[in-house]
Amino acid sequence: MDDFLKHRLIGSSARFKQTCSEIQKIASVDATVMIAGETGTGKEVAARAIHYQSRRCDKPFIPVNCGALPEALIESELFGHERGAFTDAKAAAVGLVCEADGGTLFLDEVDALSLRAQSALLRFLQDKSYRRLGSGVERHADVRIVVASNANLEQLAQTRQFRSDLLYRLNVLLLRMPPLRERDGDSIELARTFLDRLSHQYRMPPKVLHPDTRAFIAEYHWPGNIRELENVVHREFLMTDGEEIRFGTAASNVERTEGKHGLFKTAKAHAIAEFERRYLSHILEKAGGNLTLAARLSGQERSAFGKLVRKHSLQNTNAIPLLSEARADASQSMNAEIASPVCAAKK
Repeated sequence: MDDFLKHRLIGSSARFKQTCSEIQKIASVDATVMIAGETGTGKEVAARAIHYQSRRCDKPFIPVNCGALPEALIESELFGHERGAFTDAKAAAVGLVCEADGGTLFLDEVDALSLRAQSALLRFLQDKSYRRLGSGVERHADVRIVVASNANLEQLAQTRQFRSDLLYRLNVLLLRMPPLRERDGDSIELARTFLDRLSHQYRMPPKVLHPDTRAFIAEYHWPGNIRELENVVHREFLMTDGEEIRFGTAASNVERTEGKHGLFKTAKAHAIAEFERRYLSHILEKAGGNLTLAARLSGQERSAFGKLVRKHSLQNTNAIPLLSEARADASQSMNAEIASPVCAAKK
């Protein structure tokens, strides 16, 4: 476990040291855990740390991305099914809960679960019993549940998009992962660690950060947090010919051809994001704030549509602006670049 902490929980700031201390305390007791935090803050890393420091460390750690599970198959994936329980169920499946027996089941993006799946999870949390689809046999599993979300579950509960009784069951122990901008000095430490790993991974000579780049890394707010920082360092490590990496400065944009296209990419991303926000606002207004109906009108799966809504912080439908309020010239400009609203939303 010390090796896992050394290579995964990286940071020396007071804020992050406090978080690591909380992880150790949470790991010492066997209760349900809810991990909150912005995207890219390391919620799964924290979940693994909790598991591998707990008495369940020799048992399975089963991670599940709830947002990637088809709504119709969530219960089957979690609790299993018998042969013939539904169309295409040609063989029985034990389910992820059974696979995690004795260990930890980590449910990432738990806010993406449908209300029906939330109800099934609530029943399991009450007494750790469940039934496979198509079976009348009640089974039990000794599983610690750890969930994570970058959404405001309390706000979702107020708008009845997330069950409040399930929220109470999940929120026994709460761990908040701090964003990188609140971890003074850790961004540089992380960037250097990533460079060391990449040098070993690709069997390439070590590379260092230019002083201007170090200053940029320390000052930039990193909205994508650790994941964004790691991806940027990874790209620059592979694309830099010399031993000194430079990015985030005017000099690096001039020196590298890729930098010449940065403004176009940024502008395009901004235009797409603005179009998505206005399109989602219009659809939600048309659906009266009903997320399921809005997803159907847009041709999206509810979980994917819900992620877009949360991405643009449109959970509070009372604050959604109408598309008609947008300037006509802005709409025409965006429509010229993005032909299909559905395709744009999927991006």
